[in-house]
Amino acid sequence: MFEHLFDFITKIISETGYLGICFFMILESMIAPIPSEAVMPFAGFLTAQGKFLIWYVLVASSLGSMIGSYLSYAIGLYGGRPFLDKFGKYFLLDHHHLEITESFFAKYGDKAVFVSRFIPVVRHFISIPAGMAQMNFWKFSIYTLVGATSWNMFLVWLGFLLRERWSDIKKYTHYLDYLVVLIILVGIVYLYSKLIKPSNLKIEIVDKEPVTKGSK
Repeated sequence: MFEHLFDFITKIISETGYLGICFFMILESMIAPIPSEAVMPFAGFLTAQGKFLIWYVLVASSLGSMIGSYLSYAIGLYGGRPFLDKFGKYFLLDHHHLEITESFFAKYGDKAVFVSRFIPVVRHFISIPAGMAQMNFWKFSIYTLVGATSWNMFLVWLGFLLRERWSDIKKYTHYLDYLVVLIILVGIVYLYSKLIKPSNLKIEIVDKEPVTKGSK
């Protein structure tokens, strides 16, 4: 199934160019089962071939990610659970994955919008619980733009680097996701160890001479 999906995506992008990239990244940022690993490395390959310009790829992919994220945010904000329970099946919504994402957002708060862009499954759903929680719109926009653009350009770079072998990325997609998650966890542990230091409080013991009752 995924083999055919990859072939379909590359065919559409080859025929429609930057518009195709934008369209697929809109779907990728929503609940549609479109993997960014099938879109952006191919864009990197076409960039290496001189058929795409890197800055146009950046704009098209970032614009698509933002539009898709805003639509999902609006679904969470105005529709919430009732909308998803009623119409989610028409969007191929996986309720189990949504529950995982809601737990992730509840645990890490607003920063989850940024971090989730590097995490499989969660990246497709994170905008919905952000909308349901009425997260500040501008903060949501900044976290989404920085996170999505960073991930998209990382995949473009891989596609550019591998060139004709860009399709090899799809064979190792899960390993790539796990590697990114591991790097994030290591970074969190490192920052925690640097920011949280042992207390420098000193306990002073003052010796006092016992006071005898009746002494002058």
